[in-house]
Amino acid sequence: MRKGFFHWLSAMGQIIERFSLAGKTQSFRWLAFSFFCAIISIPVRSQNFSRSDTSNSMTLDQCIDYAFKHQPGLNRAYINQSITKTTNAINLSGWYPQVSLGGNFTHYFELPTSFTADSLHPGSPIQQHVGIENTFIPALSVTQAIFSPSLLYASKSANLFVQQAELVTDSAKIDLVSNVSKSFYTLLLTIEQINVLKEDTARLDKNLSDAYQQYVGGIVDMTDYQEATITLNNAKAQLKQAVENVVPQYATLKQFMGYPPRSQFNVIFDTLRMKEDIAFDTTQDLVFEKRIEFQLLQSTKNLQHQVTDYYRSTYLPTVSGFFNYNFEFENNNLAALYSNLYPYSFAGVSLSIPIFTGFYRLNNIKRSKLQEQLLDWNEVELKSEIYTEYTSALASYKGNLYNLYVQRENVDMAKNVYDIVTLQYQQGVVAYLNVITAESNLITSQIGYLNALFSVLSSKIDLQKSMGFINYNH
Repeated sequence: MRKGFFHWLSAMGQIIERFSLAGKTQSFRWLAFSFFCAIISIPVRSQNFSRSDTSNSMTLDQCIDYAFKHQPGLNRAYINQSITKTTNAINLSGWYPQVSLGGNFTHYFELPTSFTADSLHPGSPIQQHVGIENTFIPALSVTQAIFSPSLLYASKSANLFVQQAELVTDSAKIDLVSNVSKSFYTLLLTIEQINVLKEDTARLDKNLSDAYQQYVGGIVDMTDYQEATITLNNAKAQLKQAVENVVPQYATLKQFMGYPPRSQFNVIFDTLRMKEDIAFDTTQDLVFEKRIEFQLLQSTKNLQHQVTDYYRSTYLPTVSGFFNYNFEFENNNLAALYSNLYPYSFAGVSLSIPIFTGFYRLNNIKRSKLQEQLLDWNEVELKSEIYTEYTSALASYKGNLYNLYVQRENVDMAKNVYDIVTLQYQQGVVAYLNVITAESNLITSQIGYLNALFSVLSSKIDLQKSMGFINYNH
């Protein structure tokens, strides 16, 4: 690229020198010199956008596979999935026996006072101190839940919470595939536009040389050369803008992929496969149940229904069994506290029945039912949004597909017209304005075709997403 550029500069220097020798006007020499300086001031990038450069390169599928392993949002979804499973394990731990070990050490500075009847003097109780000064009682306690409404709710809702977390992860995967694909296509569009603009600049460079030759030969006046210069300047500015756009578009793709910002890679693609991928069966019916958002809403409704059932069941008793084994050490002498052991144990069943809770249960049931009604209306609204999104995506896809076919024809015709008009201009048959018009139509049709191609691919992604057809099993 640099070699071609400096060769072009050398040719421009020869043109200026020949014009000076030809004794043309001072104004034209000034124009040529100004154009020469303007071209020198344009930075030249050595970056190569060639499709054949496959070193450290990725296809679209490889970009998606990389994103599935490194994208922060998706990895957060995986972690939240694990958190949900761990939370379920915590909530269900109440079904297991609860074992604890504790103990109390007691030292009496004064023993408790007790009164006993005096058989010799009725009506005059005998006062005496009872107990042991030092007592230590280690205790082993075991409780086992037999029935509990809260534990029953935890058991029924555990799988629903896991399902909801998995659906959230699937939703993140769908967004990832969609975002990476569309960002990839946007980048490819710019790269392809750069290739087209390079070809356009090369043609305009040749046109500039032809206009100069025509002017030297006295066939045309200086305006043709000026118009060729203006057109070439505009093309170079357009190329410069496209080249600059590559960097932020790469940054966007890296962001969606979770790729290190300062690391570099190239994108590669198969144009033939891309053209084959534009096909989509638009006769398929929209099925709301295939949309991940609809599935998430259904999962939320099922969970809310479990909440309602839980509050309905809170009138039921809580039943649990318990067992205690106590090791009791007693002695008035602290040093000999552990010389005597007096163990005892007991077991039983605990029963708790709520009788009146200040309408806590009834109001919770009422609130939960109202929340179920909200979710029903959310479903109605979601169906409407999905249908609107689907019809918009379908219309966009059909419109872009038709535009692609039109632009494909336009490119062929514009290329043919440009070749004919250029030949006519070289033979002095038509004015240079015809060449400019033909060149403008050619570049417009080429850019239009590229825009249409990538618009079809992007709108196909939107259509697949709106119908729940995005493949996220990577």
